[in-house]
Formats: sequence, structure tokens, C-alpha cells
Amino acid sequence: MKSHFFALSLGMGALLLATDHAFAQQSQNCAEREKVVTHLAQKFGETRRSIGLGSNNAVVELFASEETGSWSLTVTLPNGQTCMLATGYAFETITESAALAAESDA
Repeated sequence: MKSHFFALSLGMGALLLATDHAFAQQSQNCAEREKVVTHLAQKFGETRRSIGLGSNNAVVELFASEETGSWSLTVTLPNGQTCMLATGYAFETITESAALAAESDA
């Protein structure tokens, strides 16, 4: 269980750094949120699967398609700009309780 907690901590730290980096850098990977969401839906069939609040009140969202397996991680900044943080393939929905995770460590 300690190894899962450590890996999760590293992942969350990387995500927080990425949102800070996106906040500091407006690049060509950023646009108005509505444009980004429409693009993800029309081109990749992705819909929002999860949402969270990052540093600097940035909204972090995961979009994915069960059909194609593609996924996109975005951050929407307080100024309304949405930036792509990462994209990938082989998305899979996993429902795992804390008790189940603890059992797999044993």
C-alpha cells in the first residue's frame, strides 16, 4: 500500500506542477474552453470523465472516449483559457475501492 501511496503522491505532485506550468505559459495548446471541449468531442469522441480543482483555482478535467480509448487531460485557468496538458490512448475506466487497493498490496 505504501508503494501505491507514494506513486499517487508523485502523480499528484506532477499534476500540480503541470497546472502551474500551464498557468505560467500560454501556448498554442490553449484556447477558449468551449472550443477545446467541442474539438475533443467532434474529433475524438471524448467526453468529460472526471474533474478536480488544482492550484491557482485551475480546473483540471479528464476527457476520454470508451470507443476509441483516446484521452485528454486539460486545465482551465481562471481567465477562461483551457490548455491541453497531456493526451494518450488505451483509456480504461476502473472502479476500485480503498479496501480493494489495500488487499492487492498485501
